Amino acid sequence: MLKSLKSVPRGVWALGLVSMFMDVSSEMIHALLPVFLVGALGASAMLVGIIEGIAEATASIVKVFSGWLSDRLGRRKMLTVIGYSLGALTKPVFPLAVTPFEVFGARFADRIGKGIRGAPRDALVADLAPPDARGAAFGLRQSLDTIGAFAGPVIAIGLMVVLANDIRAVFAWAVVPAMVAVLLLIFAVKEPRRAREPGAVRAPIRWSEVRDMGAPFWAVVGVGGVFTLARFSEAFLILRAQDVGLAVALVPVVLVIMNVVYAVAATPAGILSDRIGRKRLLVVGMGVLLVADVVLALNANLPGVLVGVALWGLHMGLTQGVLATLVADAAPSNLRGTAFGIFNLATGVGLLIASVLAGALWAGLGAPATFAAGGLFAMTALFATLALRDPDV
Repeated sequence: MLKSLKSVPRGVWALGLVSMFMDVSSEMIHALLPVFLVGALGASAMLVGIIEGIAEATASIVKVFSGWLSDRLGRRKMLTVIGYSLGALTKPVFPLAVTPFEVFGARFADRIGKGIRGAPRDALVADLAPPDARGAAFGLRQSLDTIGAFAGPVIAIGLMVVLANDIRAVFAWAVVPAMVAVLLLIFAVKEPRRAREPGAVRAPIRWSEVRDMGAPFWAVVGVGGVFTLARFSEAFLILRAQDVGLAVALVPVVLVIMNVVYAVAATPAGILSDRIGRKRLLVVGMGVLLVADVVLALNANLPGVLVGVALWGLHMGLTQGVLATLVADAAPSNLRGTAFGIFNLATGVGLLIASVLAGALWAGLGAPATFAAGGLFAMTALFATLALRDPDV
């Protein structure tokens, strides 16, 4: 494993640290946001699902255009900087919000920033990493990103204790790591002079080329879309834990547990996918998600829910970096940004549908129905994955 990590370029490490600091900022807010919306601003579970679903779908739609633009301009870093900067600028809105609509506006703008940076950043990782270390590179970036995702809630818990449960004050402190992320990206990441065939990259992309990316790419898009229907917003994990008695000040523990497991699993999963094939890892990951949904549906006690949360994190570690690697494997290098954009559009639409459906089921039938539906979609995704052709095997 150490040998595989040594082959990962410094630029990928730097991008991973950028993701880490931005995730510290975002998760300091996200870990408390569902409770803030429901408890302080009077939002319903249905409204939480709508806000989260639209926000994530917005990010995914924007990724299509940012990915295409990064291919056309051949300038991945510029778009990545713009996206991270917009995300940082939205952070001060959260502590000032007095209605759910202001939170929605901030989440919407933040996800536009995520959409602008996501596909170019992933394409930049693929440009920087040699093909035989690509799984390790994506796994490393995902692990560093996820370290930020559990460090943020840990910091939020500490600040909730120090600041006497003042959620708005915690939100205000989230501005600091966001600014660190932007500065690190500007000064520590250098875009490679890749063998990018300037004429091909800068020429307008024809949709006929996109349609002709090939069956393996579109199969990955299809599996990713179905899979995301089973993977609704983590906001419902937070609400589930509070539903079974977790104190408000300790609510961020949910994301800490999920992201610790996620971070620990992501890099080994990426390295393992380079050796044994992507499909096998995806099958295992889909199975773990199915088990997680069953545990979360059937357990009405805190220990059981936290076990379900840990399993949720494990499935993320086994699948997210591997799916990104499959996109990089299947897409032509000069259309890689567009490919990530299309993939993220499919998964974003899936997440919108899943989150709105989760909120509706929660409001109408209760939490168990939400996770039971997720389990059915996970089973469907598992069968779809079994039919996926693995180019590595």
